[in-house]
Amino acid sequence: MEKDKKGTGILSNSIIWFGAGVSIAEILTGTYFAPLGFAKGISAIIIGHVIGCCLLFFAGYIGALSKKSAMDSTAISFGKIGAKIFAFFNVIQLLGWTAIMIYDASLSLNGIFAASKWIWPLITGLLIILWVLAGITNIGKFSSGVMIALFVLTIVMCKIIFSGQKSQLSQDFQDAISFGQAIELAIAMPLSWLPLISDYTKEAEKPFAATFASSLTYCLVSSWMYIIGMGLAILTEESDIAKIMAAAGLGKLALVIIILSTVTTTFLDAWSAAISFKTIFEKVPEKLTAIIVTVIGTLAAIFFPMDNITNFLYLIGSIFAPMISILLADYFILKSDFSEKKIKVSRVIIWLTGFIIYRLLMLTDLISGCTIPDMLITFAITVISGLIIKKDN
Repeated sequence: MEKDKKGTGILSNSIIWFGAGVSIAEILTGTYFAPLGFAKGISAIIIGHVIGCCLLFFAGYIGALSKKSAMDSTAISFGKIGAKIFAFFNVIQLLGWTAIMIYDASLSLNGIFAASKWIWPLITGLLIILWVLAGITNIGKFSSGVMIALFVLTIVMCKIIFSGQKSQLSQDFQDAISFGQAIELAIAMPLSWLPLISDYTKEAEKPFAATFASSLTYCLVSSWMYIIGMGLAILTEESDIAKIMAAAGLGKLALVIIILSTVTTTFLDAWSAAISFKTIFEKVPEKLTAIIVTVIGTLAAIFFPMDNITNFLYLIGSIFAPMISILLADYFILKSDFSEKKIKVSRVIIWLTGFIIYRLLMLTDLISGCTIPDMLITFAITVISGLIIKKDN
């Protein structure tokens, strides 16, 4: 019973990742796929999510087996200082996500009920703080109710999409994104959760089942959110979800789905930022850190524009794709563990190589996107160098 209360059972883990998937950010990212058309867009969404969520599973499974948080588990490859470096990167990306989520929600909310620029960010931020204060161990039943409500509302949105008259997309709109770029954007969202998943699977009663359920749930729900966003954009050539829902007569329901989806998803960002920060400074209280992250994110949402997050998603990919490649190679193939070392310099060099390769691959237009070739190259370098060193020893 205690396991369920801590959110480490199969059902409770699935609920957490259902909440992560039902997100305005995911719907907005889905609108970028509209230029591909419905059939090609769905193909890119599914391919990208299958790839990204397979990586999400392996990252979460390492944490579930090792009983370490997401950032603590990186010490297996990079040593104690290396883990702190990636924990810092993760805190930065989670701060970014907190701000982006609050910003996107506020724009949409303002489209339904116009208010001063700071009103909706402040309300959203305060609700997230209340969620943090409740704590992950006390929100299980309430989260279940929220998830059911959000699921019903997404079905309503789907009815709007599939019963509407599709618009003819202009040629400029159709040429806005390639199939490879679309796959990369689909991979990027689950990849952004990769440094977090072990925070919620590390104490799973059934490591494989809980991690698989978490990854599968997120894959299905996130893909669904992408498709909703793409469908709305194809239907209207409009990316402002609030305007679409208001025009469809949803009104207050639109307000509910935007606020609840933002709170349930951004809570995970703030809470995991606190857990990652604890990897750097062990004595800092998690709730206090999560509240500070939320406050900073709220202020950033008020004062800085965040209308296009594609470059942010690519940055996340370039940092964490080579990182997980090295960790997978060390944990599953080489059976290496450097967690007692201060820093494993050779792995940091390989990661830097993978980071540079990713940025160079971004200059091309591969049909597979950048993540897969970068990960394969980084994985191969790690395995080959590891085998050579072991042979010499």
